[in-house]
Amino acid sequence: MKTIFIFLTTGFEEIEALATIDILRRAELDVKSVSLTDSKQVMGSHQINVAADLMFDQVDFSQAEMLVLPGGTTKFNEHENMKKELLAFANKGKKVAAICASPMVLGGLGLLEGKNATCYPGFEKYLDGANLQTDKAVVVDGNITTGRGPGLTIDFALNLVEQLGGKEKRDAVAAGLLVK
Repeated sequence: MKTIFIFLTTGFEEIEALATIDILRRAELDVKSVSLTDSKQVMGSHQINVAADLMFDQVDFSQAEMLVLPGGTTKFNEHENMKKELLAFANKGKKVAAICASPMVLGGLGLLEGKNATCYPGFEKYLDGANLQTDKAVVVDGNITTGRGPGLTIDFALNLVEQLGGKEKRDAVAAGLLVK
């Protein structure tokens, strides 16, 4: 089984990161959090300190099935090596997902050109070339998935489960969460 890597940096949105990790693990998918800072301890936007599973330099991206960016901060856009990996990964047709402010990273890399996408209100201007779908919680276009924001994280994460584990797995996890 390949791994899903979810990136963490100072100021990340805790709901988007932790709920996504939780839901993917409930689906029995192999998900690892990756620190983009100089420590495995990463402080979220609401002062919740989280221990990442791995440091960025420890990650073997050839073992990845999907790369995920939570939102909460524009700092994700400052990590050049992560952006190189995202670009290479997406250009191979592999799955990339971003929620809230983070679709701006994909927009800046040209990955949203001509694609349907959504983001947190106010970040639309960073989705270069995207066909904005701001009335949708989650938008999937090819290998790119974008989500709107914190309150829609369960929809976002369940969509990722369906992409990686199928509708039956998604429905089982949703039922366990009491989500329709």
